[in-house]
Amino acid sequence: MRKNFGKKTWMYPLPVLIIGSYDEEGAADAMNAAWGGIYDSNQVMLCLSEGHKTTQNIKKRGAFTVSFADAAHVVEADYVGIVSANDVPDKLEKAGFHTVKSEYVDAPIIEELPMALECKLLKVNEDGCIIGEIVNVSADESILGENGMVDAAKLQAISFDPVNNAYLKLGEKVGNAFADGSQLK
Repeated sequence: MRKNFGKKTWMYPLPVLIIGSYDEEGAADAMNAAWGGIYDSNQVMLCLSEGHKTTQNIKKRGAFTVSFADAAHVVEADYVGIVSANDVPDKLEKAGFHTVKSEYVDAPIIEELPMALECKLLKVNEDGCIIGEIVNVSADESILGENGMVDAAKLQAISFDPVNNAYLKLGEKVGNAFADGSQLK
């Protein structure tokens, strides 16, 4: 038996994305966003409200970074989502996050978050969503596996649970993509 809940914005998993940008004076900013993801083979889409300082920064500077919040930084990641840079301009500092400028785009990389997509703004679509081209993916060596690639278990990315307002840790392997289904051929 199923229970019906009506129209809800419930989807699993919702990545916890920390969007980094610079304002017009070059000050780093970051916000927590759950509504975003891969848009095309080399693009991301972010659904950010027009009133966010980050949205304005991205439009002015033409670039942003997308870092993946991890289990080690739940408090900091949540903080940059519940406090607006419009009200607290030094929220990155208060969160304890440190940044370095991306080598590829005009946007900051948060040093404490071990993986980031470095993106240039392509367009803002008719719905106001931000579309960016991924020009580089950077990952701290601490999250790389023996094969030299990102190890999800080491990354310990978190996802947002919109039903229970919780953060969940990802990382357990349960199968092999593009292979396990072959058993049913």
